[in-house]
Amino acid sequence: MIVKEEFLSKLRQFFGLNLYEVKIWTALLSRGVSTAGELSDIGNVPRSRAYDVLESLEKKGFVVMKLGKPIKYLAVDPKEVVERVKKLIKDDAEKQVQKLRDLSTTDVLTELNTLHSQGIEFVEASDLSGAIKGRHNVYSHMELLVKNAEKSVTIMTTSKGILRKIEALGPVFERLAKKNVKVRIAAPITKDTASAIKEISKFAEVRHLSKTEGRFVVVDGKDLLFMIMDDKDVHPTYDVGVWVNTPFFASALENLFNVTWKDLPTADKALKAT
Repeated sequence: MIVKEEFLSKLRQFFGLNLYEVKIWTALLSRGVSTAGELSDIGNVPRSRAYDVLESLEKKGFVVMKLGKPIKYLAVDPKEVVERVKKLIKDDAEKQVQKLRDLSTTDVLTELNTLHSQGIEFVEASDLSGAIKGRHNVYSHMELLVKNAEKSVTIMTTSKGILRKIEALGPVFERLAKKNVKVRIAAPITKDTASAIKEISKFAEVRHLSKTEGRFVVVDGKDLLFMIMDDKDVHPTYDVGVWVNTPFFASALENLFNVTWKDLPTADKALKAT
């Protein structure tokens, strides 16, 4: 039996199996019922490893061992395997989440916080910066900055960027509104963004920016996160954000934003025009 490497690679990715496991499993699927020796030959897996691999697959719910001599193995229906794997992943995730919940009540987190607070005292203000690669990581750091805002959040973004931020940060903006944190967003208001902007306008002040002049977030006039490329010209994987903790530069950029902001149409006016 010849199975393409690309297919085996996909199975490893989706099911979390190693190479020998996918080879034995696909060999068994092609036969339905077989012995370890036969599967070893079909899947081109060393016989010395076949039994260990089959035992591992049995524990994971991919195969069933039949009683008798010689010992044979039966392939489980792939649809059932998918359900079993989903359950295992969910159970493992819940266990890990519970461990992290439990961590918050232990001395471990207290010690970690102490180490961080002591260490940060020795960090120069100019060292509180970094380049963040990948849009997912950029938005994770953005959420960290925004949710800790105490006074203000200032955002300039694109039409696609405003939709991403509403999806990723909408609940955060709602919590900030309850804390009386001022959130301002300058972004293009179009037919595609209109409904989302109507919703987010309950918690943030949005104004129409006809021509995007940058992609950045300023938090409390001190933390600045700006993207160095236009989002329409870069794949999300290669998007890069630069974070800097600098009251001097962040305040200067926010002051420039204020000059532009005062002349921008409000969301209500822009929405009526769409």
